[in-house]
Amino acid sequence: MTTMNISLPDALKTFVDEQVSQRGYGTSSEYVRELIRKDQDRSRLREMLLAGGATEPAGVADSAYFEGLRAQIRKPGKTGARG
Repeated sequence: MTTMNISLPDALKTFVDEQVSQRGYGTSSEYVRELIRKDQDRSRLREMLLAGGATEPAGVADSAYFEGLRAQIRKPGKTGARG
């Protein structure tokens, strides 16, 4: 693991310390790593949403469409099927 040093104003350092103690993190590094992972997830989601928005619609998502999905789920032998 690589080390990175960052400088924070006193108010941010206090905030980080409070988050570490209130949320049960072992260290401020654990808290910062989680923030970075969440930001990565947010960035990936944004990219997927933008890519999806740029594609042509596949069809109308009307009641018949959703009933077809329900029928697929109800088929015997399907994982997650409910009786």
